[in-house]
Amino acid sequence: MEEMNELTAEERARILQHELEAVYGSSSYKIGRAVTWLPRHAKKALAYLAHNGPTISAKYLYTYAKYHKVANKEYAYWACLQKKDYPEALKKWFQETNYTHTPLDLEHPKTFSEKTQWLKLYGGFEDVYPLVDKYAVREWVKEKIGEEYLIPLLGVWDRFDDIDFDKLPDKFMLKVNHGAGWNIAVQDKSKFDKADAKRKIEGWLKLNYCYLMGGLDVQYIHIKPRIIAEKFIENDGGDLYDYKIFCFNGEPKIILHIEERYTDKEERMFFLDTDWNQLPFNINVPLELDADLPRPANLEKMLDIARTLSQGYTAVRVDLYSLNDGSIKFGEMTFTTESGISRWHPESANDFMGSLIHLPGVDDAPAEGNA
Repeated sequence: MEEMNELTAEERARILQHELEAVYGSSSYKIGRAVTWLPRHAKKALAYLAHNGPTISAKYLYTYAKYHKVANKEYAYWACLQKKDYPEALKKWFQETNYTHTPLDLEHPKTFSEKTQWLKLYGGFEDVYPLVDKYAVREWVKEKIGEEYLIPLLGVWDRFDDIDFDKLPDKFMLKVNHGAGWNIAVQDKSKFDKADAKRKIEGWLKLNYCYLMGGLDVQYIHIKPRIIAEKFIENDGGDLYDYKIFCFNGEPKIILHIEERYTDKEERMFFLDTDWNQLPFNINVPLELDADLPRPANLEKMLDIARTLSQGYTAVRVDLYSLNDGSIKFGEMTFTTESGISRWHPESANDFMGSLIHLPGVDDAPAEGNA
């Protein structure tokens, strides 16, 4: 024991990890797990049946059988979850998934992470699906700010086999409309792996993004899946700058500026205020202070666009691209940035960003004991 105490925390953790691996790899452990598999799963099944009833239970079995090869094992659970169970399920998911493992306080949410979860449940996000549908949102943007801000559309299809690739240019973006990160950048059609793209896209088309990762990003529930192709936009000899503008109650407040996103270099990101002053925090990657970040000549125009598109929404991120010729292109509307479980550097930034979200009926409520 004394020898163990003299070891560093890292060395002790390594020894314990080896011991656990030895236990999990032992024959007795494997036999025990095999013997208890049926009673363990039978107990879970009976509890699920008692809580949800036969109809939902049958739906779960059907959903699991249909999707278990193209989705994670939790997909059927989220897809069959009753709305009355959303809050407790979200609390469990949040505590297990956020990197600090802090419990979710839905009654008195304070941080950006907590308020994002509250908005999923009570912010009317199921009704904003046309704005996160990458195809349907185009008509809305056209009406709000004009067609010139849209990336040119090359085609829309319901099935991969309907795409006539001979009619597409050498460079294009291929994506589905009903999720996040479901896209394929084709920079040289002659090297395009069509079979791999078909496998990916046909898998995506089968899924509802809301249920895939957990977290109940309910704005995706009602979107009809489609495939779209857009023009591949880029700057001549330079990076394509990405500006993610966080808006609160229709007013731009914070800018997340991303560089080197579409180059071979390491991606860099910076938070700034609307006067283009760098802010002392970052998301998911370490903070890089005192960076040389030239103010975009079209910054005010981008802020005006974000202001127009965010009207009427408690919190939304408007993503825009700026090209070397000064033109601006719309990217997407994002209501739940990384589903609200990003890692902030430092963690106090989570509180600061949360303070910018005003939840009606929650932030207005008097503190306990002061009513």
